[in-house]
Amino acid sequence: MTSISPTGIRARIVAIAAGLGLAMSGAVASSAAAQPADLPPTASQLAAANSAVAGSGVDGIAWYTDRTSGKVVVTADSTVSAADLATIRKEAGVNAKAVTVERTQGEFTPLLSAGDAIYGGGYRCSLGFNVRSGSDYYFLTAGHCGKAVRTWYADSSQSTLIGDTVSASFPGNDYALVSYDNTSLSHPGGYTAADAYVGERVTRTGSTTGTHSGTVTGLNVTVRYQGGGTVRGLIQTTVCAEPGDSGGPLYDGSKAIGLTSGGSGDCRTGGTTFFQPVTEALDKYGVDVY
Repeated sequence: MTSISPTGIRARIVAIAAGLGLAMSGAVASSAAAQPADLPPTASQLAAANSAVAGSGVDGIAWYTDRTSGKVVVTADSTVSAADLATIRKEAGVNAKAVTVERTQGEFTPLLSAGDAIYGGGYRCSLGFNVRSGSDYYFLTAGHCGKAVRTWYADSSQSTLIGDTVSASFPGNDYALVSYDNTSLSHPGGYTAADAYVGERVTRTGSTTGTHSGTVTGLNVTVRYQGGGTVRGLIQTTVCAEPGDSGGPLYDGSKAIGLTSGGSGDCRTGGTTFFQPVTEALDKYGVDVY
């Protein structure tokens, strides 16, 4: 598995944050029609609270709707101030009670840096899963890696060609498809694609930190990385990761689950890491893991 190490990478992958509409529930016309304070938020109130968090414009947060607890769970990194949190609650307005905030150390950023990896243009990134369409072979990696590099090599001297980035999506999504143009390279498989579930024990491999495990804590998570890159539909986990692990695989045994996108913390003190679901990338590109 591999990873990409850029110098001044942030300036090259700064993305335009997607603008999300703000949905606010109106005031109740009469006290007789008001919902008792002890009742859980309704589906429409949760949707309005989720949209309000998206519309707050605060960087360094991730959020998802937990319908079991009846809360929009916001995870805030160390750069998010008390004033930022107040902004989120102000945006939520009458639905602020539906928002709960958790803290994590470090900063939410795409995990780009040095490590054993695929190489190109002065960068290195981690290879995710090998995939194919008929007799054509490719691999998946992070979209922010594919956006930065067109042609990939198997060594740091860039003398052993792997192939070109066929397509990359970031922000919004975080996946890329790279072709195996060098037919002399092996590309083993052994996985089948699967969707994650909350509470699942999963493992991640990356070129900087190797192999680490943790638990899935949220699905369909939106994260707004530092610098404005917003990605939706991610898997949130307690698996640690560090710069350089971007694009590496998240799996449960032989089940291919996700691609490392970004997060906070490190593998000494822990943190929160987000993954692009593999199934979405497979559907987009019309390929299969094998």
